[in-house]
Amino acid sequence: MTTTRADSITDPVTLEIIQSSLQATSDEMFAALRKTAMSAIIYEVLDMGTGITDGKGNLASSGAGIPSFVGVLDKAVMRVIELNDLGDIRPGDIFVTNDPYYGGVTHLNDVVLAMPVFAGGELVAWTANIAHWNDVGGMVPGSISNEAKEIFQEGLRLPAVKLISEGTPIKSVMEIMKCNSRLPDFLQGDMWAGIAAARVGERRILDLVDKYGLETFTTALDLFMDHGEEVARRALAELPKGRFSLEEEQDSGAACRVTVEITDDEFIVDLRDNPDQDPGPNNVSRDGAVIAAQINFMNLTDARGSANAGHFRPLTVLTRYGSVFDPKPPAACAIYYERRIRLYDLIWRCLAPHLGDRLPAGSFASVCGTFIGGPHPDTGRHFTIVEPQVGGWGGSAFRDGNSAMFSPIHGHTFNCPAEVAEARYGLYVDQLALNDAPGGEGEHRGGRGIVLDYRVRSNGCFFTCAYTRNKHKPWPLEGGREGSPNHAQVIRKDGSVEDYAVVTALEVNEGDVIRLYTATGGGYGNPAKRPRELVLDDLRNGYLTEEQARMVYGLDV
Repeated sequence: MTTTRADSITDPVTLEIIQSSLQATSDEMFAALRKTAMSAIIYEVLDMGTGITDGKGNLASSGAGIPSFVGVLDKAVMRVIELNDLGDIRPGDIFVTNDPYYGGVTHLNDVVLAMPVFAGGELVAWTANIAHWNDVGGMVPGSISNEAKEIFQEGLRLPAVKLISEGTPIKSVMEIMKCNSRLPDFLQGDMWAGIAAARVGERRILDLVDKYGLETFTTALDLFMDHGEEVARRALAELPKGRFSLEEEQDSGAACRVTVEITDDEFIVDLRDNPDQDPGPNNVSRDGAVIAAQINFMNLTDARGSANAGHFRPLTVLTRYGSVFDPKPPAACAIYYERRIRLYDLIWRCLAPHLGDRLPAGSFASVCGTFIGGPHPDTGRHFTIVEPQVGGWGGSAFRDGNSAMFSPIHGHTFNCPAEVAEARYGLYVDQLALNDAPGGEGEHRGGRGIVLDYRVRSNGCFFTCAYTRNKHKPWPLEGGREGSPNHAQVIRKDGSVEDYAVVTALEVNEGDVIRLYTATGGGYGNPAKRPRELVLDDLRNGYLTEEQARMVYGLDV
């Protein structure tokens, strides 16, 4: 029997091939961006994400990268479409946005490049990528300031404008971007890496359309999304139904609140009863708040799946305009990532007691973004190191928490190797070890954070950080103990020690050591129930002192 092209539209084998090909395309885009980027934050840490949407901006295939970054891309594409006349969107164009009020979602350092894909004169898809650029201007090097009061102080705003027109670079836009950065060479290199990644995706999609036909391709995208919805609704049916609320004090003293209502048909996250927008940079856009809810929803409904727009049809997120989770412009947003991870952790903590043993205790739950820069001692050129840090995850009903992992919304990334950091930046890495601070005890203990020492090699450098889970430590479950705090120390050359959780552009000089501590996760279960052999292992590994073993676990050593 001969199979016609019409038959292939609903042929499950063909549809599976197209779906897998789109995933492979997203991953190839990721590889192209990684291999051609200039900055270690992209090619080593992998602080980036790639994805493909349909012609209307609905997420069709999520590629590799940070989950919360992949969640930006569909929202950015939709805003590009909204802000640009459809007649002005042509084959070969590439648009750029970084502004949370113009589809950038996060903060100005995270730059999105989006490319329309036309087949037969029809806009059938978009390829998109996002990556953290080291410096986009603003009041401090690295463009991240805890003291910014409005977004104008945070750097150059790119409001979903065209960067490439029908394949030809718009030189004036590129020059404006370079002129506003303290690291123009790195900006240019990372920009062209993103352009290359978008173009790779376009070629692969056009190959698929040529091979299977336009109707089959577009039908496949619709069916993928319908399948994603079916998966989510099946899982939703198995979740406990009800209305669950939590209020949690933050390190700042303010309280954040969430109510989650789970029905047979909907998963509703209500954030309306939250503080007014922050006068500083601790705000997250509404789209950013939605992403925190989406990641939690995926964890509960299809943790190992590849997200598409269909997965999120049962999800509703309610916000109040003018609040920290839906700010009005020109509110600053540089430290959005700590606000968003606080929201992610709040939703997690709200649901954990009601889901049996499905969720572990609280993690270090901070991006622990670390920014160090200044004149390079060997070249005299300005450098900026941008790094998220790894920390401890909470213990669960089944095992100890993972040690030295990135935060849940920042997964699929890596820490920068010491050798690369020393070669590219004006610093020495003197220590990278597990944090042995007490905390996180339980039948299953929390995973360990780290201690990381950067020794400064030149004068006139700076240090910026904004760590949460400092005053309010990772939370335990079922009788476990809370974890340890995230914090940083500056050990001056004269031996004096300064302790920080939040600091902006602090001057550090040759011989000073910046020591970073990330938290141990919360413990799960009564410590008295921890098996003796595991307590002895902890003792041998240096996670416990003999006194702690006696006092916490009742072990006679």
